[in-house]
Amino acid sequence: MIYPKNAVEKLGFTEIKELIKAKCISEAGKELVDKIQPQVKLDLIDRFLRQTNEFKNLIEHDAPLPVDHFYPLKHIAEKVKVEGAFLFEDEFYRVLLSLRTVYAIIRYFNDRAQQYPNLELLFEHLPIEKSILRNIEQVIDDRGKMKDNASRLLLDLTQQISKSEQEARKRLDVVYKQAQANGWTADGNLTIRDGRLCIPILAENKRKLKGLIHDESATGQTAYIEPEEVFHLNNKVRDLEFERRREVIRILTSLTTELRPHVPLLMAYHGLLTKLDFVRAKALFALDVDAQMPELSKAADISLVNARHPLLLLASRQEGHPSVVPLNLKIDETDRVLLVSGPNAGGKSVCMKTVGLLQLMFQSGLLIPCDPTSKVGVFKQFFADIGDDQSIDSDLSTYSAHLSKMKHFAQFADARTLVLIDEFGTGTDPQFGGPIAEAVLEVLNKKMIRGVITTHYSNLKLFASHTAGIENASMLFDNEAMKPLYILQVGKPGSSYAFEIAQNIGLPKEVLHLAKQKIGVQQKKVDTLLVDLEREKKELFDTKRAINLREKEVLTQQSELNELKSYLEDNKRQLLKDAKEEARQIIKDANKLVENTISEIKTSQADKEKTKELRSGLQQASESLKEKPHKEPKKQPVVNETEEALLVGDWVRILDTGNEGQVMEIAKNNLILALGELRTVVKKNKVEKLRGKEKAKVAKRFKSVSSDSVADFSPEVDVRGMRTEDALQKIELVLDRAVMIGYPSLKIIHGKGDGILRKFIRDYLRKYNHVSRFEDEHADRGGDGITYAYID
Repeated sequence: MIYPKNAVEKLGFTEIKELIKAKCISEAGKELVDKIQPQVKLDLIDRFLRQTNEFKNLIEHDAPLPVDHFYPLKHIAEKVKVEGAFLFEDEFYRVLLSLRTVYAIIRYFNDRAQQYPNLELLFEHLPIEKSILRNIEQVIDDRGKMKDNASRLLLDLTQQISKSEQEARKRLDVVYKQAQANGWTADGNLTIRDGRLCIPILAENKRKLKGLIHDESATGQTAYIEPEEVFHLNNKVRDLEFERRREVIRILTSLTTELRPHVPLLMAYHGLLTKLDFVRAKALFALDVDAQMPELSKAADISLVNARHPLLLLASRQEGHPSVVPLNLKIDETDRVLLVSGPNAGGKSVCMKTVGLLQLMFQSGLLIPCDPTSKVGVFKQFFADIGDDQSIDSDLSTYSAHLSKMKHFAQFADARTLVLIDEFGTGTDPQFGGPIAEAVLEVLNKKMIRGVITTHYSNLKLFASHTAGIENASMLFDNEAMKPLYILQVGKPGSSYAFEIAQNIGLPKEVLHLAKQKIGVQQKKVDTLLVDLEREKKELFDTKRAINLREKEVLTQQSELNELKSYLEDNKRQLLKDAKEEARQIIKDANKLVENTISEIKTSQADKEKTKELRSGLQQASESLKEKPHKEPKKQPVVNETEEALLVGDWVRILDTGNEGQVMEIAKNNLILALGELRTVVKKNKVEKLRGKEKAKVAKRFKSVSSDSVADFSPEVDVRGMRTEDALQKIELVLDRAVMIGYPSLKIIHGKGDGILRKFIRDYLRKYNHVSRFEDEHADRGGDGITYAYID
C-alpha cells in the first residue's frame, strides 16, 4: 500500500517507468511497464530480479537474443477465433515473422540449457509448432504477398491475366500508331483514365475512333478514348482479376481455418514475446544506471552500499558529470529511523528520496544502482510526506495537508511500514510545530516503523539523541569552502549553517548581528556546538581518507619490496649455481690431473726422476689454486699505502680472485669495478693497483674486448610481455654494457598496458647511478610505451 498515491510520482518512480517504456519494442511490453507496482512476496520479487539480472548478463556477455520482430499476436488470435473470418496477407506475414522470432528465441535458450534458469521459466513447456510455419510459408512469400502458386487455380488465373494484359497492350499500341499516322492524336502519350489506358484524341476527331470516352481535358480540346477492341480485352482482364480475388479469399479463409485450433498457442507465444520485451527493457535500463542485484532480506531492513539516485545519475551524465556521490546507510532493528539534518541544499531530501525510490524499484523487480553487497528487505506499506500538498478545492493549507498525512501515519503504520518525511514539522509556527512533530515521531517510533526523516528542528535532534530506535545523521558540509559534500554520516546531528550560508551569500553584517541577538543563548550554543562537531567530522573524514591513501602506498611499496626480494633471491640462486658449476669443473680438472699423473708414473715404471718431475707438476697445480688467497696478507700493507692514490680510471687486481678491472666509481671505502661487461663492488683494501707494463697489458686486453662489445651492442632493449624481474635483469645487463663501452643512451620498449612494468623500470633507473635522466618517446612514435635512458 502506498500513501498518498502521488508519492510514487514525487519519489520519481513514474519517471523511471517512462524511461523503461522507451526501451520496449512492442505496445504490449509498454502496457506491462504501466502495470509495474511494488510486490510484497519475497519469492516473486526474487524471480523478477533474477530474470532482469540474467537478461542483463546476457546482453553484456552473450550473443544477441534474436528479437528482430515483436509483432503483437493477441488481436490477430482474437480475429482468428471468429468463424468465417479470415486474416489478410499482411496479417499472416506478421504472424510468420513473429513465429520465426519465437522459435529462434526458444532454440537460443535450448542451446544454453540451465544457463538462464529464471528466463527459461517464461516459456517452460512451450512447443515449437512448425506446421503453422509450413502452412503459412506455402502461401505467403518473403515480401508478405500471396504466392502465385498458392493453388493451381490461382496460378492459372494469374497466367491468364498476364497474357490478356499483354494482348490488350499490344492491340492498344497498334491502334495508337494508326491514330498518330492519321493525325488524330493530340500532343502527349498514352495516359490512364479511370484505371484504363487511353489514347489522347483531338476533340474534332473523336468520332473517327470507335471506343469509350473516359474523360476530356480542361479546355475540351482533347478526349481520352479507350478503343473498342481494347475495351473488351480489358473487361476480360477485369473479370479474371475478380476471379483471382475470390480465389485469394478462399485460400486465406482456408489458411485461417487451419490456424484456428492453434489460437491458444498463439496467445502463449504473444505472452512470451511481451514478457521478453518487458524484461529486456528492464535490463537495458539497468545497464544505463549501472544497476545491480542486491541481496534479499526477509526482515524489513535496508543496507545500501554506494547507492546512487538513478535519475540524478542520468541527469549528471547528460550535464557532463560522470559520477554522483554515493550514499551509504543502514536501517535495521537497532536503528530503525534515520533523522537527517544539515544545511539547505546539502542533499537531505535527495538522501531520503534515494532510499524511497530504490526500495520501490527493488520491490517492483527492478535492479538498483548500488553495490551487490547491499541488502534490502520487503515492506508492506510506503508512507511519504514530500512537498506541499495544499489544496484550495479541499480547503487544505500546507500545514493541514501535513497533519492529515501524520494522522494517517499514526493510525495505520506498523513495523513493516517505510515512512519518508521531508522537512518534518514545517508549515506552521516552529514553537508549536516542533513539539507536535516530536509527539508524532514518538508515536511512530513506538509502532516500530522504519524510515528516513529530514528536519532542521533542534528539539527533534535532541529527541533522537536519547531515544532508542532513532539515530541522528547529517549531511557533511565544508564550512571553509561553504559548499555541501553530499556525504551522509550517521551518529551526529548536523547544523543548518544558516548564519554561515547567509554570510557567504552576502547578507549585510548588521542583519546577521541583529539575527544572532534575537535567537536564544541556548540555541546559539547548540548551533555553535553542531558547527564545531561538523568541522571535527570533516577533519576526521579527511584524516581517514589520507590514512587510506597512505595504506595503499605502503601496500604498493610492500609489493615492490616483495618483487625485489624475489628478484634478489633468483639472482642469488643463479650465482650459487654458477659457483657450484665452477667448483665441479675445478674438481673434474684436478681429478683428471691426478689420474694422468698416476698413469704417467705407471708408464715410466716408477722412475725416480720422472716421478719427482710429475710430483712437482702436481704440486705446482695445487699451489696455483692456493696462491691467490695467500696474496692477501702479503699485499695488504702495500694496498694500504696506496689506498689514497686510487682514482677513477685506474686498473686494479682483486686480491681474492686475481681478476683485473677498471675503477668506475669510488664510494667511501668501496670501489665499483668494471670487469669486462660486468660490474662489481669491492673494498679498497681488497685490491692492488696495477702499474707500468702490467697495466698496459690489461688495458689493451680489455680494449679489444670492449671493441668487440661495441660491434655487437644494440642500444635498444624490448621487454614487452616479460615478467618484472626478467625485464629488470635484461635491462641491467644492457645498461652495464652501455656504461662499459660509453654509450650515451638506451631505448627501452616496455609498452603501455596498465603502466606497472613502466613504473618498476623507472624506479630501477632512478636508483642506477650512471643514468642521469630518462624521458618518454615522442607521442607519434610510441609515447609513454617507450623510455629513453641517458647515461652520463
